[in-house]
Amino acid sequence: MKDYGTAWRILRPSSMTDQIFIKAQRIRSIETKGISKVNEGIRSEFIGIVNYAAMGLIQLELGPADKPEMDPDEALKLYLEKIYAAKDLMSDKNHDYDEAWRKMRISSFTDLILMKLHRTKQIEDNEGETLISEGIDANYMDIINYAVFALIKIEFPENYKE
Repeated sequence: MKDYGTAWRILRPSSMTDQIFIKAQRIRSIETKGISKVNEGIRSEFIGIVNYAAMGLIQLELGPADKPEMDPDEALKLYLEKIYAAKDLMSDKNHDYDEAWRKMRISSFTDLILMKLHRTKQIEDNEGETLISEGIDANYMDIINYAVFALIKIEFPENYKE
C-alpha cells in the first residue's frame, strides 16, 4: 500500500480474477519454458496471487469503489481478516487431507490455481449463480492456500524434495 495505496478498490471482482490469472499464467509459462525474460521469478508471482486473492475477497464483501481511497489501517484490517480466514481453512483441510500438499509439486499448485480461476470465471459469467458448487469466495480462499503451499516449498526446498 505504500507504493500504490488502495487503487485496487476500483477493481471489480472479475478484474481481480483476471489479475490472478495473469500471474498464474506467467508462473506456468516460466515452469514450462524453464526461463524468464523479466527479472522476476515465480516467488513474487505467488506472493501477488495471495495478495490479489485477499483483495478479491475484500471486493466481494465491499464491492468496487468509485473512488479508490480507503483508510490504510482499515484496508490492512480487512486484508488480515481474509488471510487469517484462509489460514483457518488451510488448517482444517490439512487435518482432513493429512497434509497431502507436502508431497505435491509446485507445478501442481500452479495448475490447481489455474483450474480454480477457470471455475471462478465461469461463476462470474453466470453472475455468481451456482447449482451446487462453492462460490467465488471459496475459490479465492483455495487459491490463497495453494499459493502459500507453493511459497513454503520455494522457501524451504530442502524440506520438500519433489
